[in-house]
Amino acid sequence: MFTGLIREIATVKSYKNNILTIASKHKAKLGDSIAINGVCLTVIKVHSDGFDLELADETRSIIDESKITGQVHLEPAMQMNDRFEGHIVQGHVDCVGTVSQITPRENATDFIITVDKKYIAHIIPKGSITIDGISLTVNDVGVDSFRLTIIPHTLKNTLMRNYKVGTKLNIETDVFARYIDHILAHRQNSKKSLSWDDVDKIQMSY
Repeated sequence: MFTGLIREIATVKSYKNNILTIASKHKAKLGDSIAINGVCLTVIKVHSDGFDLELADETRSIIDESKITGQVHLEPAMQMNDRFEGHIVQGHVDCVGTVSQITPRENATDFIITVDKKYIAHIIPKGSITIDGISLTVNDVGVDSFRLTIIPHTLKNTLMRNYKVGTKLNIETDVFARYIDHILAHRQNSKKSLSWDDVDKIQMSY
C-alpha cells in the first residue's frame, strides 16, 4: 500500500526484457514493493546506485511505456509505523489518461485530464485520485474528463511541471469507489441490494 506522496524523482537507467533498472538514492531491499509513476513493482536485484524491478505482462498491457523512461516518481511502500498522509493507493493502474488542457491561474494551475468514459464512475468530485503516483484531489468531473487544480508546491516538486497537452498519465481511481461499484453491480445481478451494514463493513475493513 502507498500514500501517493512522492519521495524521490528517480531516473530510469534502462528498460529491456521486462526489467526496469532505476538509479535512486533510496536503499531498497530484495522483495520490496516500490511504486514507479504509480505502478507497484517488486525489487528483484539491488545495485550500489539503485535497483531492478520486473514488469508483468498484465502491467505492460495497461500502462503507457513512455511512463518508464527518463525521470520518474518514486514511492516506497508504506510501513506500519509510517505517518498516514495522502490517501490509500494500491499502485494498481486502472487506465492511461491524457492531458487535454492546462490553464495557469493566479496561484495554481488547472489540468483537464481525459479518460475513457467507463472509468468516470470511479472518479469522484472532491475525491482522491492518483496521477503518475501523486495523490491529488479531483475538482470537477465531466463526461470523459476531470479537472485538477495544482498548487505551485506540487508543480515544483513533481514531474507535473513538465506536463504538456498530450502527455500520457498513469491513473489509479479511488479504491473505495471501485469496490462499492463492483459490489453494487454484482448485487444488482443477483437482485440483492447493498445495505448500510454492508457499506459500514466495507469502510471498517480499511
